[in-house]
Amino acid sequence: MKVTGFTFVRNAIKFDYPVVESITSILPLCDEFVVAVGKSEDQTLDLIQSIGSPKIRIMETVWDDKLRQGGQVLADETNKAMDAIGADTQWAFYLQADEVVHEKYHDIISKAMHAYLDDRRVEGLLLNYTHFYGSYSYTGASRRWYRREIRIIRHNPLIRSYRDAQGFRIQNRKLKVILVPAAIYHYGWVKPPAIQQLKAKSFHKLWHNDRWVEENVSPGENFNYSKIDELALFTGTHPKVMQARIEAKNWQFDYEPTYKTARFKDAVLLEIENLTGWRLFEYRNYKLLGRF
Repeated sequence: MKVTGFTFVRNAIKFDYPVVESITSILPLCDEFVVAVGKSEDQTLDLIQSIGSPKIRIMETVWDDKLRQGGQVLADETNKAMDAIGADTQWAFYLQADEVVHEKYHDIISKAMHAYLDDRRVEGLLLNYTHFYGSYSYTGASRRWYRREIRIIRHNPLIRSYRDAQGFRIQNRKLKVILVPAAIYHYGWVKPPAIQQLKAKSFHKLWHNDRWVEENVSPGENFNYSKIDELALFTGTHPKVMQARIEAKNWQFDYEPTYKTARFKDAVLLEIENLTGWRLFEYRNYKLLGRF
């Protein structure tokens, strides 16, 4: 079984992406790793090269910044990396630059890939998500956070990145997947407030025009982390690759666990989910075949 990891990144240093931690978190599961490094305003290329693993294959790309609708450029960059994967690969493991896999999940993910290697009905493996917000101590606890996404796909040239690289489809059809009891740790909302604000201004330009950004993104220098509905205290452990970054955290984030701003309807739906495990009216970009 050959597994190839793949990702894309641009301006990783400028926007403080934990891309090195992301890549190294699944290197033990991969035979090779394709990284599409976009032309950057910082030393992102040098950063990726500094990982120094013989498994890593870098391809340099140029983002089409004219694509400012629906985040399409993110899917385009994902497809560039995916297209560089060798034909002898069976599984392709995708991570975005702010996503990390805890080493405690390596064994179960590997077992799942082996278990469904020859089951052609299974086109992908679905993973759970833990979204951190504001600091490394709190996670999103409301319905605004997506619960699962496809992150491991059977290598097939017909599979394409969907919309803003949210997931994958094959000829616009949802992939048939198996849910694996493992999680992606998403750190995209954990940055120093000034860098988070800088990222917000830049990132929204991938979806909207300048006028929209001016009218909807706060002009302040620091991101306002207080505009959140509900968080939960994180009681688990972080991946080992994240420890140095966590220890270097130099900003303060305060949150009152009893503070909730969710609408009544969302609060009721969340309570039903907590009691039953079912998320009603959930958007699913996949067809679930079963659980591993």
